[in-house]
Amino acid sequence: MADKIWKSTIDWVSFGCALTLALLGLLTMSSFTEGDPFFIRQTAWIIIGVLVFFAASAVDWRILRRTGVAAGLYLGMLLPLLALIFLGHSTQGARSWFDIGPFALQPVEFVKLALIIALAKYFSRRHTEIRNIRHIFISGAYAAVVFVLVALQPDFGSALIIAAIWLGLVLISGLSRWHLAALFLVSLVAFGGLWLFGFREYQKERILTFIHPLADIHGAGYNAYQSTIAVGSGELIGKGIGYGSQSKLRFLPEYQTDFIFAAFAEEWGFIGICIVFSLYGVLFIRIVSIASRGASNFETLFGFGILFYFLAHFTLHVGINMGLLPVTGTTIPFMSYGGSHLLVEFGALGILSGMRRYSRAAPRDTFAREFSGGYDLPTGRQAL
Repeated sequence: MADKIWKSTIDWVSFGCALTLALLGLLTMSSFTEGDPFFIRQTAWIIIGVLVFFAASAVDWRILRRTGVAAGLYLGMLLPLLALIFLGHSTQGARSWFDIGPFALQPVEFVKLALIIALAKYFSRRHTEIRNIRHIFISGAYAAVVFVLVALQPDFGSALIIAAIWLGLVLISGLSRWHLAALFLVSLVAFGGLWLFGFREYQKERILTFIHPLADIHGAGYNAYQSTIAVGSGELIGKGIGYGSQSKLRFLPEYQTDFIFAAFAEEWGFIGICIVFSLYGVLFIRIVSIASRGASNFETLFGFGILFYFLAHFTLHVGINMGLLPVTGTTIPFMSYGGSHLLVEFGALGILSGMRRYSRAAPRDTFAREFSGGYDLPTGRQAL
């Protein structure tokens, strides 16, 4: 019986994709200078992450439906963000980590998961009221608190992820076109305010460098320039594992975290990129499949929240590494070096696997009919 439950609960496909991506990232790190600590530390984090995945898969996560639990997780995760302002370790001008012996803990990764839980709980209780614009602003306030605390570190990469998670859940919940237009205008005003009063000079330079990438390749545009060279030099089959000159000779900065995709592309080439994209594609499809079979609105919204979390990280990281987006310093799920994001990512997949135990046997025909009281999302037309 236990073996039957184990086989029916674990989503081996998504786990296999995640573990393969983690090992590919580990293999890329191992190709650099001998004695580099990244390989050993990342190996330990992957093992711990796998254990977290299996532990989370064995839990009955219907407890998250309780308002007190969701609110408690959200409020509890805000405390470390506040503490970072005074006690956080400063690296490259950002206070984003707590130093714990030989390791560093990044609280914002855990806050992202707590925010997904809180927003999924909030939207799952509104049903036919969800199209009322006040719920957009109330839910936006939950995300805005986290956004501001993270932006103050400053960590605009994570702030963008938080905004993407909120926006994705709002859209899947049934935002009208008029509300979307109003939201776009508010975003433009907010960006203008950040440009005038929030962004520091080096952050403005990165955005301007995005518009004119070759204007300052020895200054603000150096990281983006070296990254695009690394990606392009991989050509069809790559230079081979351990032979990436841009990364091995350290022309490519932060090769193990912010630019791991570029380092991988240089060694594996276009064929390797296709393999990675395929793995992420299968992973995203599996998450959608699990979410569509959610036992309730909460499980469905939580699953899509995890999808937006992974998708935002993936899109930003790849776009930055290919010179398509301004450099903000964002990891790619499972491949980048770091323990905090690995624990959250494997834990999120584990929670989804745990939810499969009491999921529906078949996917919902129309998510809108059950969530928005008979409206087809996101158009708002009455379902037949």
